[in-house]
Amino acid sequence: MIPACPLASLPRGEALRVEADPPIAVFHTEDGEIFAIDDTCTHQDASLADGWLEGCEIECPLHASRFDLRTGQVDAPPAKRPVRTHEVVVDDGVIYVKQSEAPPNLPPGVTVKGQV
Repeated sequence: MIPACPLASLPRGEALRVEADPPIAVFHTEDGEIFAIDDTCTHQDASLADGWLEGCEIECPLHASRFDLRTGQVDAPPAKRPVRTHEVVVDDGVIYVKQSEAPPNLPPGVTVKGQV
C-alpha cells in the first residue's frame, strides 16, 4: 500500500496528488468519504486532483469531463473511458492507497514506465 498523507492534512472538499506510476488522486469529499482514482484524465493529460470536486464527482480542469469517484465511470464527454479506481484504507489516522492491478486507461501519448 502507498501512504498518501495523514487524514488530518487533507481537508474535506480537497484533493491530493500521490506520486505513483501513473499518479493517483486522493479525494476527501464534503461528506467525509475518501476515494482514490488515477490522476490522469482519460481524454487528455490533465491532473484530476486539480479539478472541481462536487459530491462524488470530479470535473476535469481541461475539458469538463466528469468522473464518478466511486466507480471511475465518465459522466460527461469528451472523455469516453473510465478512470481506474483504487482501494483506500485509513489506518491510525493515515490514508493509504492499495493500487489496482487493472491496467490504467491513459490518454493518447501517456504511458506507464515499462510499457510502450
